[in-house]
Amino acid sequence: MGRRTVAGEGRAIRVLLVDDHQVVRRGLRTFLEVQDDIEVVGEASDGAEGIAAAEQLRPDVVLMDVKMPGMDGIEALRKLRELANPARVLVVTSFTEQRTVVPALRAGAAGYVYKDIDPEALAGAIRSVHAGHVLLQPEVAEALLAQDEGNSSQGRGTSLTDREREVLGLIADGRSNREIARALVLSEKTVKTHVSNILMKLDLADRTQAALWAVRHGIGV
Repeated sequence: MGRRTVAGEGRAIRVLLVDDHQVVRRGLRTFLEVQDDIEVVGEASDGAEGIAAAEQLRPDVVLMDVKMPGMDGIEALRKLRELANPARVLVVTSFTEQRTVVPALRAGAAGYVYKDIDPEALAGAIRSVHAGHVLLQPEVAEALLAQDEGNSSQGRGTSLTDREREVLGLIADGRSNREIARALVLSEKTVKTHVSNILMKLDLADRTQAALWAVRHGIGV
């Protein structure tokens, strides 16, 4: 089969599947392989295999289960962050409990969806996180916000500049750095600097937390 391409990007979105159930991986591969702009480049059955495969294959997006034998998905997420692996991780799981959702997002997941998601919606989710968006189903966002109750960093928001608040509002709207740059007529490098400053000032780990902070405090909504 020839290499598939995405119009305007030059190649398909490279996806790695990490799930301990072979039937799940097979189902995901069967569906994703018919998508013109998505290419499944590998599979792994646990977190440790997933990390090794991500380092070797350098996928754009990793579909990661949370509960797996050996190294689970949350620990794998932490390891990928430590390795500065550029892959965006979309958690695809059947677990909806807050004690599972929150750690996964804290560990660096770019999105969190459930295994009963419509196949076309899953393809859309992959495209969305690949574009730099934060993707959370409503109840997932609520779980993370609930976890933050009583630990608000609202006071730190007063240190943000007007431009940083604009950028934060667009992050909350699900915009990627490229889209923010276009909207504000800035370079992507400048936007990245603003995002870094926002995370530092608000003492947040990533843009997922930044988006939720913004929603909680009425910025960009």
